[in-house]
Amino acid sequence: MIDPNAQMRASSPAGDKKAKADAPSDVLRAALFDCAAGREAGLDVIVQSEGRQLLGVAHRMLRRHDLAEEALQDAMVQIWRKAGQFRPETGSARGWIYAILRNRCLNILRDGKRLSLLSPADLAAVQEARQQIVPVEGWEILAGPTKLRDCLEGLDSPSRQTILLAHVAGYSHGEIAAQQDVPLGTVKSLIRRGLIALKECLS
Repeated sequence: MIDPNAQMRASSPAGDKKAKADAPSDVLRAALFDCAAGREAGLDVIVQSEGRQLLGVAHRMLRRHDLAEEALQDAMVQIWRKAGQFRPETGSARGWIYAILRNRCLNILRDGKRLSLLSPADLAAVQEARQQIVPVEGWEILAGPTKLRDCLEGLDSPSRQTILLAHVAGYSHGEIAAQQDVPLGTVKSLIRRGLIALKECLS
């Protein structure tokens, strides 16, 4: 398990920078470049800078400390392996990092067996947490590129909310319909219409 409080190494340019909880974007960007180049100090910078916050996001989504730690560990492995895919021109380094963590958390949420030991009350808390993630983490972090943020803001509220519930919080169309108390066809139509508008806006 990677310790979120681990001391960063000083064997690379990224390691020479003092990582802080709210590390500047250029520090995280340099850290990703270090990871892509195979320098472990880059990963240490990310863990020191964002480890506590990343673990907090995972815990809010999963409501179990063991699963949150597992999600963070897996996310760090993916960040290390995929750092070469990061492109600064498409979004912030911080948004890219948090998106990888959130995707891992959503995979765990979709795996019912992993959550089968939770009590009904805890399962309800997980569901509530998923919805709470949408306006906070989903909107501010996952939106990433300014253009995507602007395009999301340009959607009508129902379309934007259903898209965020489906693609950020990981709800199925049926779950959204039940939660919003609207027909399933309406949910599908809102998501389809919103995704078309996003594609046109981003093109």
